[in-house]
Amino acid sequence: MVELLAPAGDLEKLKIALLYGADAVFIGGQSFSLRARASNFTIDDIKEACEFAHERGKKVYITTNIIPHNEDLEGVLEYLKSLEEAKVDAIISASPYIIDQALENTSLEVHLSTQQSAYNTNTVNFWFEKGVTRVVLARELDKKQIQELTKKTKADVEVFIHGGMCMSFSGRCSLSDNMTERDANRGGCAHSCRWNYELTSDGNKVSDSTFSMSSKDLEALEHIPFLMDAGVASLKIEGRMKSLHYIATVVSTYRNLIDTYIKEKEIKDFKPHYDELMKAENRLTSFGYLEGLPGVDQQLFHQRSEKPSQLFIGLGVSYDEKEHIATIEQRNYFKIGSKIEIFNPSGKRFECVVEDLFDEDNQAIDVARHPKQLLKLHVPFEIEPYAMIRKII
Repeated sequence: MVELLAPAGDLEKLKIALLYGADAVFIGGQSFSLRARASNFTIDDIKEACEFAHERGKKVYITTNIIPHNEDLEGVLEYLKSLEEAKVDAIISASPYIIDQALENTSLEVHLSTQQSAYNTNTVNFWFEKGVTRVVLARELDKKQIQELTKKTKADVEVFIHGGMCMSFSGRCSLSDNMTERDANRGGCAHSCRWNYELTSDGNKVSDSTFSMSSKDLEALEHIPFLMDAGVASLKIEGRMKSLHYIATVVSTYRNLIDTYIKEKEIKDFKPHYDELMKAENRLTSFGYLEGLPGVDQQLFHQRSEKPSQLFIGLGVSYDEKEHIATIEQRNYFKIGSKIEIFNPSGKRFECVVEDLFDEDNQAIDVARHPKQLLKLHVPFEIEPYAMIRKII
């Protein structure tokens, strides 16, 4: 059975990802992770994350995927042993030294990070013979190459299917380091490729327009059946720094697509899945390398577009079935008369109009203005804990 793997920047996002359909999550600890600016997990957080996941038959992977300099290696073994004690299901690593330390001194399962640029069968099998059970393939492979590779490899194969794409080979970028002294390969990427640049000659602007160097985000909805049939073991979504709403929407969309394909052996219509993805805050998307070498249409350059069709306004807390009153945690402005959609972790959803609104003291209010305020409202159907409440635009 193929695994759906989702990102989580903190405990709340981890719970959302698992509740909305991920089979596993990948998270970063406070050491040796490439997302230093994400809300990285303490060891206590990691223990709680593993307990939450394991109670639901799901898994937690920890990124230890920096490309370390000498000064970065202090405490590696102690950290790996603490992850072992926390009962994490695997670490994701790029450094041969970190991999060796884990394999030789712990019982941790090791997955090879995409930073190692595994492009061919021999490379994948080399790492498998060393003890690595899964290889995250380089992002520059097309789907036919992935298919051929999985036929001849002994390790499980993991492939990216959604999220940000690095402009450099398998994420090994030096642009940020050179421009800001923030090393992307040691967790400090400043996303310099997404800045606006001017083209000049001898100090004079050649054009009035600006440009960026980043690609469109990856979106592989229509390629999922092919990848599943090709024997890919894990389909990976990117975005540890994305919002709760983004994670819930993207994870549930791919979950539904995967389950539909398993049950029906075909996807008759991809449009409902595309429509659902558009409810999250998305940049322009493309297929990355899955259909071959990307061209101009796969790059952003002058294009920017973040246009969600719905707005995340609240998170479900509880529901009084007798009184039909939902308690929600407000996240964005809305008011009486707003048309909303309730999207539950179970997949149940419904639309209604906000007809009344009360604060924690049961005082009637007309407008929700304060993020994270607890509010009550009458709704005709159950709002589950961690339900997404969207304002329909």
